[in-house]
Amino acid sequence: MTDTPPDRLCASPKSAHYDEALLKRGVGVRFNGVEKHNVEEYCVSEGWVRLSVGKTVDRAGNAMTVKYKGTVEPFFEDIARAPAPDSTT
Repeated sequence: MTDTPPDRLCASPKSAHYDEALLKRGVGVRFNGVEKHNVEEYCVSEGWVRLSVGKTVDRAGNAMTVKYKGTVEPFFEDIARAPAPDSTT
């Protein structure tokens, strides 16, 4: 696996942009400089995220989402949590 998250990723198994292996690894998203925890889908090249709206669901049981445009910065959570290398020599 690479250390670069994909350009587009979705948390819904029904989507063509769903990748279970990446989601298990843990992908975090910074949107406009703020780390978001309710991202359902993102696209870096187009600059948007879909955020879930509370616990609201539609009649099919899917989470209701709102699309926002801005700066999207995905990252892998396992890399972000890794300790920094010791720089003492």
